[in-house]
Amino acid sequence: MSDERLPDGPDLDQMIQLIRDGYPDAVVASIESAAFFSLDEKHWPNFVTVVWTDEHDEGAPSNLARPGVYRVNVGVDKETFLRLVGGMADPDYAAFDRFVPHPVYAKQRWIAILNPSHTTVREALLPVIAAGHDRLLARRSPRGADASAE
Repeated sequence: MSDERLPDGPDLDQMIQLIRDGYPDAVVASIESAAFFSLDEKHWPNFVTVVWTDEHDEGAPSNLARPGVYRVNVGVDKETFLRLVGGMADPDYAAFDRFVPHPVYAKQRWIAILNPSHTTVREALLPVIAAGHDRLLARRSPRGADASAE
């Protein structure tokens, strides 16, 4: 399905701005091909990333070299991972507007989506990002130490 037209959704800059607006206190580490959103300078991993080149993946499974294509990656809990992508045997990493296991970090329960539509952003992606953010925040709290085992 890699020949699909881009969905009616935010472009790369709009997507990054949506995340910035939702998490104004997040630290954003930007490189030439990605933006990494974390809780603060000292605490990594990040809770969401946006990438727009294939250099971070072996074999370019998302085919991010296509004009206007980007991928949002989110770290999620086990339940969310299983609900959204757990049953996928052979995901199409290059398909738009569909959650898939992250092509590299699926074992760490990261999910990915290419160019989500406005509806998917509003109804699914932003809630997943919020849950990923809150999960990471809970892991940092003294009582959240047990949550890191999820």
